[in-house]
Amino acid sequence: MRVKEWLMLALVLGGVALLSVGRSAPDGAAMVLEVDGPIGPPTRDYLVRGLDRAAAEGAQLVILEMDTPGGLLDSTRDIISAILASEVPVATYVSPEGARAASAGTFILYASHIAAMAPATNLGAATPVGVGGRVQLEDLLDELDDDNDATERDEDERDNDERDDGEREDDGMSAGERKAINDAVAYIRGLAERRGRNADWAEEAVRDAATLSSSEALEKGVIEFRARNITDLLSQLDGHTVEVAGTEITLSTDGIEVIRVEPDWRTQFLQIITNPTVAYLLMLIGIYGLIFEGYNPGAIVPGVIGAISLLLALFAFQILPVNFAGLALIVLGIVLIVAETLVPSFGALGLGGVAAFVAGSVILIDSDVPGFGVSLPLIIGIATTGALLTLAIAMMAVKVRYRPVVSGNEQLLSAHGEAMTDFVDGRGQVWLLSERWQAVAAEPIAKGDPVRVTAVNGLELTVEKQA
Repeated sequence: MRVKEWLMLALVLGGVALLSVGRSAPDGAAMVLEVDGPIGPPTRDYLVRGLDRAAAEGAQLVILEMDTPGGLLDSTRDIISAILASEVPVATYVSPEGARAASAGTFILYASHIAAMAPATNLGAATPVGVGGRVQLEDLLDELDDDNDATERDEDERDNDERDDGEREDDGMSAGERKAINDAVAYIRGLAERRGRNADWAEEAVRDAATLSSSEALEKGVIEFRARNITDLLSQLDGHTVEVAGTEITLSTDGIEVIRVEPDWRTQFLQIITNPTVAYLLMLIGIYGLIFEGYNPGAIVPGVIGAISLLLALFAFQILPVNFAGLALIVLGIVLIVAETLVPSFGALGLGGVAAFVAGSVILIDSDVPGFGVSLPLIIGIATTGALLTLAIAMMAVKVRYRPVVSGNEQLLSAHGEAMTDFVDGRGQVWLLSERWQAVAAEPIAKGDPVRVTAVNGLELTVEKQA
């Protein structure tokens, strides 16, 4: 490339880099981070880096504008840890109207320095549901301070709870589920008491999946502010005092600049590939791409696409709640479907593969959290395509079974040809299937007479004159 072209390329790359970095927040600004949808690894990455950026750029306040149905346990824990350790006050604002902060969103709201909601929003339903549908929040307690009395549980009660995890109590929960619920209650009560909010309702949200509207939440002391929009919220926050890292800070927010930090390419990329449906499709593309490359060595394109897709899928599964039994069933199903094309079993292998594929797809993403599941219509569509392909292969196998043989000795029997010479002493030559053959006959045959093969003896044919 010439010098001019190199300079133009450098300018383009520099512009892209500047766009990806985004505008810095001026000192004392309010930085807005959006949480829209299920809370997972991309959300965690976006929020944790956003809080770090706010501290580095001297922002006065971080606002988490939230609308979420809940999320994954590990991601929620990391977000709460970042909020508790934040050097900048964090306000969770459930917005816009019609939004909700359910399940994990309620925990994040309780962990924030400031809790606010827009009209016509709600929060609650915070009963923890972990991977496999079981509550698993014992490790969340590690995030609380050691001196938080709300996290101390009576040792005798713990011993009784751990006596038999398989034993069912009167309310239908096992001892292990009861213990996890109690741990979650202790955790959210600790957050509530730390922020001076209604701890009793927080316990109801965990135990009974209770919910509140914004007006009820303000009345019960679950939130501090009810605002129509961010401008209204900042106006109400002006002069409000919060404790951050042991130091009281008085906010001066009336009229300050608001900086919205949109998810960058990294977060958007993670959101795409960690979508369970996308990860599922990447896995299928990867497996089939490698299979096609195996059928056609040197094709290159299927192998390259398959390898890249499979690696991306494995990365996504690493940070998703994957049931590896489901993954194994999917692989088994694909192997059986492919085996049907190689060793026709009149549909037995193929239909078994479809059944394994469907079962594995349904249980692949092992989570009851909204937004973290593979689309059932997609599974049905792919399974139906596989089943139709299997049936087509079985039908072709049946047709081939009853089709006349077109090669070998069987092809020669009853084949029709023409005598190339007069038969002398019962021997001569015939033209058959575009080839010259030595032949014997029990009756005289003249050159040009039509003949039919009645037997094959090695490279010699027995023929008869055809009328």
